[in-house]
Amino acid sequence: MLPFTSDQFLANLVAYNEAIWPMQPAAFACGALAVVLLLWRPRMADRLVAVILAVMWLWTGIAYHWLHFTAINKAAFIFGAMFVTQGALLLYCGVFRRQLRFGRDLGLAVSVGIAFVAYATILYPLLGIWMGHPYPEMPAFGVTPCPVTIFTFGFFLLAKPPLPRWLVAIPFIWSLIGGSAAFLLGVPQDWLLLASGIIAVPLIALGDSHPSGAKITG
Repeated sequence: MLPFTSDQFLANLVAYNEAIWPMQPAAFACGALAVVLLLWRPRMADRLVAVILAVMWLWTGIAYHWLHFTAINKAAFIFGAMFVTQGALLLYCGVFRRQLRFGRDLGLAVSVGIAFVAYATILYPLLGIWMGHPYPEMPAFGVTPCPVTIFTFGFFLLAKPPLPRWLVAIPFIWSLIGGSAAFLLGVPQDWLLLASGIIAVPLIALGDSHPSGAKITG
């Protein structure tokens, strides 16, 4: 049982979206830039993508969870700490340690990763509109937990193995928490979140154990 109603959740989401405008289009532009970097592959591409993912997690932890969601759910203090920790891990592993390298070999993982990225950026908002929750009732890409998590799993599946295992733990935990809540709140665009971790984690582990195939990029 959730400590808030669906109406309270949507009202809180509206207040959040109105308070942070125009961060939503800026976040979408950052997501598009991450995709371009993946395809274009300039010298700093891997670290720049890690920075973009890290900023999304840090922003969501601080602005969404701590500054807004705590008004209706005190557990958001813990959720925010999880997201901030994930952002810090992305900076540490992807920028300072350079352990995130994109351009994984072609295969099932890459296909699923592309599907997750496309879903988080394009299909997610369209499904929300179709189900009767247009902006500002819509969880916006890049600044709310569920699309950020799906998008991140997509990029993890596009990363060359091995992927640091601790990078996967928090997104997987949130996929279970947020995905379960989506059914109770009637947010169908978040239903994929529940499956995203269950699908992505074994594929990442399998890729770490048996890397094979042809390059997705040069």
